[in-house]
Amino acid sequence: MSAFIIAIDGPAASGKGTLARRLAAHFGLAHIDTGSLYRAVGRDVLKAALDPADPVAAEQAAASLDPASLDDPRLRAEDVGRAASQVAAHPGVRAALLAFQRRFATTPPGAVLDGRDIGTVICPEAQAKLFVTASPEVRAIRRATELSARGEKVDYAAVLEDIRVRDERDSGRSTAPLRQADDAVLVDTSNLTADAVFDLAVGLIGGRLSGSGATPTRRSAPPSPQGGGRE
Repeated sequence: MSAFIIAIDGPAASGKGTLARRLAAHFGLAHIDTGSLYRAVGRDVLKAALDPADPVAAEQAAASLDPASLDDPRLRAEDVGRAASQVAAHPGVRAALLAFQRRFATTPPGAVLDGRDIGTVICPEAQAKLFVTASPEVRAIRRATELSARGEKVDYAAVLEDIRVRDERDSGRSTAPLRQADDAVLVDTSNLTADAVFDLAVGLIGGRLSGSGATPTRRSAPPSPQGGGRE
C-alpha cells in the first residue's frame, strides 16, 4: 500500500492547522502539526533559560525532544510561538526534525502535514499540496481573538506587528524558507469560513486521491467553528 500525503503550508494564523485536522479526519489519515515540533524546541530552550537565537542551544533541544510532550498546552503560548520561529531558522534544528517528519508522512496509508516547508522540503513528492494564506490583518484578528478567549490581554497592533515579523523571518531564512511550492494550489482564507475552505480543499484533493492507489478510509468531518481558523 502506498502512502497518500497531503502537504499544507502557510504563514501563522492562516487557517492551515484547522484545515489539516479536518482533512485528516475526513480521509482517515494521520495528522501532525509540524509547527508543534518547533514550538516544543522553542519551549525547551526557554525552559532552560537559554536564547532561541543561539543555534547550539536550539540544536541540543531538538536532539533531545520528547514526542510525548507535544500535547503540552504551553505550546500555544505567544512567547513559545516567537521562540519557535527563531529556532526554526537554524539549519541544525531543521535537520534534526526532518527524518522524523518524513517517516511519519510515508507510513501507509499516509498523512496530512501542515507547516512552513512541507511541500517544498519535507515532502516534495506529496500528491496534494495546498498553500493556505490570509492577509496579515485578518490573521492578526484571528490570533487576537484566540488570545482574548484564553483570558489574555490583547494589543491588536502588537499582534499584527508580531505576525509581520514572523512572516519576514519565516520567508527570509536561508534554510527552508516559507514559500509556495510550484505545484501547490493557493487557498486564500481571508474571506472564507472554515467550512468553505474545507469544502474547497476536499474538492481539490478528492480527484488526486482516487488516482493515487492509496486507500485511506473516508469519513465525514465535523463542522468547524465559523472563520478561517487560527493556524
